[in-house]
Amino acid sequence: MAEIKTLAATVRSGTGKGAARSVRREGKIPGVIYGGGEAAQPITLSYRDLHKLIYAGHFLTTIFEIDIDGRKERAIPRDYQLDVVRDTPLHVDFLRLKAGSRLKVNVPVRFLNQEIAPGIKRGGSINIVLHTIELLVPADNIPEYIPADLTGLDFNDSLHISAIKLPEGVTPVDRTDFTIATISPPPGGAEAAAAEAAATAAAAAAPPKGKAAPAKK
Repeated sequence: MAEIKTLAATVRSGTGKGAARSVRREGKIPGVIYGGGEAAQPITLSYRDLHKLIYAGHFLTTIFEIDIDGRKERAIPRDYQLDVVRDTPLHVDFLRLKAGSRLKVNVPVRFLNQEIAPGIKRGGSINIVLHTIELLVPADNIPEYIPADLTGLDFNDSLHISAIKLPEGVTPVDRTDFTIATISPPPGGAEAAAAEAAATAAAAAAPPKGKAAPAKK
């Protein structure tokens, strides 16, 4: 489950571009919390806190307990804007999370056991088709990542979504058996890798220099 983090905010009285610019001049970031059957709530956030959270990664899959002047709202970021020149935060939108609700989230894929995949051990490489997967998840059980196990994959093998055990209540938005990653042979193809493996095996079996091979009986 995704980690729940705390975030302090204050109520923002004004709305519109002029009010947002005024907030930024004070060194803070305007935002809004919407959804959940309630009215949208404009808020003001710490620039330093928000900048740190965005660039720490996984911002859009992190659940926040937002303390708004002593009143707490559980929410998840749905979008944020950055300055096109300086890459600094300009605005953030949060979606309220209510118990029992479900939402669409892009969850990152974490590839496991690459070092023991036969195709990679023999010189191949992983071709990542999807770095994230769009999932329909319970609001109170958002996965931090999806584990993609590469154990047993050889040249030209593919890892499909059907091979991944998803957490309870989590389903892909795309209902097809889509590909997440493939294993590509090394330059020269599988034949080159096989020839190299055969040469290595032959070298290992050869007698040491200066010693004759044992006579056959």
